[in-house]
Amino acid sequence: MQVTGEQFVRLVRELYHATDDEFIGLGRAASRPGTFGMMCLAAVHSPTLGHALDRATRFYALFPDGPDLSLRVSGGTAWFSVSDGLDGSGDSFTTECMLFIWHRLSSWLIGSRIPPIRVWLACPPPAHDRFASLLGCPASFSADVSAAEFAAHWLSAPVVQDEETLGVLMEGGVAGLLNRSMGTDPLPARIRQALARSLRDRTDMPDAGVMARALGVSQATLRRRLAAEGMSFQQLKDSVRRDEAIAALLQGRESLQEIAVRLGFSGAAAFHRAFRQWTGWAPGSYRRELKRQNR
Repeated sequence: MQVTGEQFVRLVRELYHATDDEFIGLGRAASRPGTFGMMCLAAVHSPTLGHALDRATRFYALFPDGPDLSLRVSGGTAWFSVSDGLDGSGDSFTTECMLFIWHRLSSWLIGSRIPPIRVWLACPPPAHDRFASLLGCPASFSADVSAAEFAAHWLSAPVVQDEETLGVLMEGGVAGLLNRSMGTDPLPARIRQALARSLRDRTDMPDAGVMARALGVSQATLRRRLAAEGMSFQQLKDSVRRDEAIAALLQGRESLQEIAVRLGFSGAAAFHRAFRQWTGWAPGSYRRELKRQNR
């Protein structure tokens, strides 16, 4: 039987109060209510998302039976991982919830939805496909570690929240972060998937009108819903091209000219200007730095 997001959040809140445990009895040890809030307090006083996640991992490392969190960066890609099978049953439910919560918390901290590239889970493929719909990205299973993969440039994004806005967030408790309707519209994720698919298929990226028709909404509705999320269609399109450019430079199989053509630029010079605007780096310098870091 399916339940709504709101029903699921109410269930988690009831379990939270019944168990007096932020892991609702599924962790290796109970997490006293307020622990997550104290971690968030340290996070909102961080200058950037990268600093906030570093503080979070060090905070939970103080608890011997707490969640095992880590942040790894390689070139232009970052992985935020959590220990798998916290409930000891081999089921990935707790790990999935933790990854989802950390994605929502990270996006909230910087005031912008972080588009995940892929979710990796250490468990075998389940019968469901929760992450494809929840986070709007592909999921891989039987991985070495359970992690959310995203573009590393998000780590330099400034934290825009403070103690006052944290107080408002905590009124809903940890369970509030599980609510799919909280803070983000699924439409941008669907658009991102379609744009990324066009790049992978080496077809022209659709414009706003074509995309609106494909999604069954008017162009005005598409613009309005994206604006409500603090973005425009062009910004979303550029972010997809930026992430694909970073991934291509990391892989190192294409020349700058080939990347530029595949991403829809008129030439390498136009790609160079756009990439510098996106990242502050020239693409050639960025690729050389990736090679240096991966030696």
